[in-house]
Amino acid sequence: MDPNKALNMTMLCDFYELTMGNGYLEHDMQDRITYFDVFFRSVPDGGYAIAAGLEQIIDYIENLHFTDEDIAYLRSRKLFSEAFLDYLKDFRFTGDIWAVPEGTPVFPREPLITVRAPAIQAQLVETYLLLQINHQSLIATKASRICRAAQGRTVLEFGSRRAQGADGAILGARAAYIGGCAGTACTISDELYGVYAGGTMAHSWVQMFDSELDAFRAYCQTYPDNATLLVDTYNSLQSGVPNAIRAFNEVLRPKGITHCGIRFDSGDIAYLTKKARKMLDDAGWPDCKITVSNALDERLIAGLLRQGAQIDSFGERLITARSEPVFGGVYKLAAIEDEDGNIIPKIKISENVGKITNPHFKKVYRFYSKDSGMAEADYICLHDEVVDDTQPLEICDPDATWKKKVLTDFTARELLVPIFRDGRLVYQKPALDDIRAYCAQQLTTLWPEVLRFDYPHNYYVDLSEKLLKIKLELLNAGGKSQG
Repeated sequence: MDPNKALNMTMLCDFYELTMGNGYLEHDMQDRITYFDVFFRSVPDGGYAIAAGLEQIIDYIENLHFTDEDIAYLRSRKLFSEAFLDYLKDFRFTGDIWAVPEGTPVFPREPLITVRAPAIQAQLVETYLLLQINHQSLIATKASRICRAAQGRTVLEFGSRRAQGADGAILGARAAYIGGCAGTACTISDELYGVYAGGTMAHSWVQMFDSELDAFRAYCQTYPDNATLLVDTYNSLQSGVPNAIRAFNEVLRPKGITHCGIRFDSGDIAYLTKKARKMLDDAGWPDCKITVSNALDERLIAGLLRQGAQIDSFGERLITARSEPVFGGVYKLAAIEDEDGNIIPKIKISENVGKITNPHFKKVYRFYSKDSGMAEADYICLHDEVVDDTQPLEICDPDATWKKKVLTDFTARELLVPIFRDGRLVYQKPALDDIRAYCAQQLTTLWPEVLRFDYPHNYYVDLSEKLLKIKLELLNAGGKSQG
């Protein structure tokens, strides 16, 4: 295969999706309508997560196909029938997809995506859907936490060179922007998605010149309107900051430029930034901004600010979300249809209670208080249930059914929206800036107790009475549905 040839992402699937597809065809199950849910079981770092990755899933679904080269490869494996390979020649997605819009705060066990499609189609898309949701939701969530810790200060994503592959860098920058980062160091993410790319210098710039002062002067001369100087190459307080001030005085001040900055990438950040702030102010540069970049996470940032660190912006290497590097989304069968179109619920049972799935074709409501506008709970119910938010509604914890609460004076909003119907895109993809703004607005609807970093409140995700009854019946029957 030509390594320079564009990859067909249809082949980015787990091999068992193809072996199962071949088996479905052999047993005449290829047209059986199935329902699969994408959901996650626990929140990385706790609290809430941010849904991201839908745009790339849409592009993938619209381009599903097998090339002659793909089919030739599969034939060479000598595992697949000619009937199955012939089926793949005209393969395309003809099903329905519902999804939570990107930027939505989401919680464990609720469907982020529901796929309704013939068995082979629904099975084949599993890997790519999980790949995009797991990666981008992980990074968007981490970015959201870091940006909140920064308390309004600018946060930039600086992690391209530490990403796990090119797509990790490019789409990671996109996800970080959704989560609240103001921009990225990744140039191609700006070109492709409009995520503002910025950057100034590395230590090598300073080392290239005969002196640190010469390096700073040259940079100010070349970029007088964007002069942010890296001051920790040699000695931050004895040479870096004093030389930066001298370069600003010699090059920028005569031009009337007061907008400039310095950056620390190492050292005792709290101590250095406090000392540097005083030095800059005493030298007549109160508008000079201080940026720090040193593998900081939300807890380190919060700690620095509690210590009085003088920081205006952060450059953060959040691209691998290293404190919790796996999002943990899964793709599970929830129902099938019989020959008459009746929906037959399916459940996965496990001795690990957390791995027991919620069966059936479902939808998700979010309830907002009319008084405060805050999100009170999410509610998973059967697809044909309708919540009347003019009437009181009793909800209960599905894991502790004796814990009940009656909601009154609330507004109900469905979270899952149609994306594809009969294989046709019916969703208008929003601009990235709109997704980012929506994410920021939706976070304001979550109570501080849900948003806190330590011991966050367990946000309620409850099951309707009908859905809980079906789940319990299936559990009591050992998972065997009647239909």
